[in-house]
Amino acid sequence: MPTSALALALAAAFVHALWNLLLARAKNPYAATAVALVTAELVFAVPALLLWNVGREAWPYIAASAALQLVYFALLMTAYARAPLSVVYPISRGVAPVLVLVIGVAVLGHATSAGQVIGVCLVAAGVLLVRGLRPSVGRGVAFGLMIACVIATYTLVDKRGVSHAGALSYLEISMLAPALVYAFAVGRVQGGYALRSELRVSNFIAGIATFGAYCLVLLALQRAPAAPVAAVRETSVVITALLAARYLAEPVRWPRIVGAATVAGGIALLSLT
Repeated sequence: MPTSALALALAAAFVHALWNLLLARAKNPYAATAVALVTAELVFAVPALLLWNVGREAWPYIAASAALQLVYFALLMTAYARAPLSVVYPISRGVAPVLVLVIGVAVLGHATSAGQVIGVCLVAAGVLLVRGLRPSVGRGVAFGLMIACVIATYTLVDKRGVSHAGALSYLEISMLAPALVYAFAVGRVQGGYALRSELRVSNFIAGIATFGAYCLVLLALQRAPAAPVAAVRETSVVITALLAARYLAEPVRWPRIVGAATVAGGIALLSLT
């Protein structure tokens, strides 16, 4: 994995942790997310147009990515309403990079190495350790696995799509429909007041960070295979755990420390293979 791709993926992890922390602290995370997504579309519209670079071959991937992102947000909100965050999030984010590797090798015929396989597995295992392996009802596990499948699929789709378009242009156009549909749905269910009440600076920052994080991922995908990019990107769970301990007063016990060390080892393998 090239150093530039590793740096971009790690930066994406930090930015992703930031917007998750900001939205987690919101009074109404559903409306806050809607405000953040629409903010991101508005803020990045002009830069995307100025740097517009979308080839004809990219449009099928853009359409597929938009549909997958909408499914992702719908599943995520449903999961968080019906199952513990501590079950859904680690399973979905930890299993996704492993699925990317398996699909890439078994279905798409991508080449891989033993070190890359071990690195992806170490990162995934570390992510799960950081968040904790707690017994849970099947509903949370099922939602986590479904979301992981969506994450893995849109990662592979975007890996192909971004090769035919600029990262910012691709992100702006592929997230337009999901952002509008999601905001419309929240407005219909909770009312316009809920959206207006979340017009806060923290949510505006979260919106910019939301697009900024995935734009960094797309840039990394232009420089490296999808599996290591997805795996390094998932270190956001480690960063989020540390931020949660600092700003949300969550305890950080030894399993999380071991998990962080495991993730670090996985990243080292990925960067060297």
